[in-house]
Amino acid sequence: MKKQRNVVGLIALIVGVIGFVFACIPGALILGWILLPIAFVLSLVSLFLKDKAKWMGITALLISIVGTIVGVAVFVSVLATSVDNAIGGGDTTVVQPLADAGANSGAAQEKPASNAGTRENPHPIGSVIESDDWRVVVNSVTLAATDAVIAANSFNEPAAAGSEYIVVNYSATYLGDDPNGQMPAFVSIEYVTADGKTVNGLDKMVIAADAMDTTSALYKDGTATGNEAIEVPTATAGQGVLAVRPGMMADKIFVAVK
Repeated sequence: MKKQRNVVGLIALIVGVIGFVFACIPGALILGWILLPIAFVLSLVSLFLKDKAKWMGITALLISIVGTIVGVAVFVSVLATSVDNAIGGGDTTVVQPLADAGANSGAAQEKPASNAGTRENPHPIGSVIESDDWRVVVNSVTLAATDAVIAANSFNEPAAAGSEYIVVNYSATYLGDDPNGQMPAFVSIEYVTADGKTVNGLDKMVIAADAMDTTSALYKDGTATGNEAIEVPTATAGQGVLAVRPGMMADKIFVAVK
């Protein structure tokens, strides 16, 4: 006896196909996620109906499963792109100041050494470090700046025995196009000691004079310049390097302190 048309299976198939299509569209993912579970349930129901054709239900079941997998993949891709746009990333490029030009003159040349920017061969002060979203320039580094840091704020604590404060002056320019802007807090400046230990301005909370404003949003081509105080070992203060990261997902680039 010829089996009757499975109306529930047909509905499941139609809903599954529509849900699959929406699951592939980033802006319509939510519709896909609503329709695909419905198609999945209907397809299961259709398979238990007696004397009804099963092929549409089986097809709808497969489509709902595959569509869900595709929808998850699209969502992860969209989320990764959104996070990358929000916090910066991509390839990091560096150009160095010309030997006969000042650090802020704008004249720069690419450094040919293949290991440039490593701890062993750091870029010089004044190098322009860029990611997709941020441009960072270390303008100057003041060693043995403990007295100046203590004088800058009455709440600043003295450096620990065997340590001193250094002051890093740097500029951060936002290059992205987020309509809400981004905070310079996404840029990080750390000090790496000669024996490979990392310290930063958060290890001991002190406020330098003309401190960098890291919490006010910058918009495209907006620049903030300021100081960051870091407590470092006195004995090897000039032997360490700065680790500069122009965005949370960007490569870390090393810069000399003198």
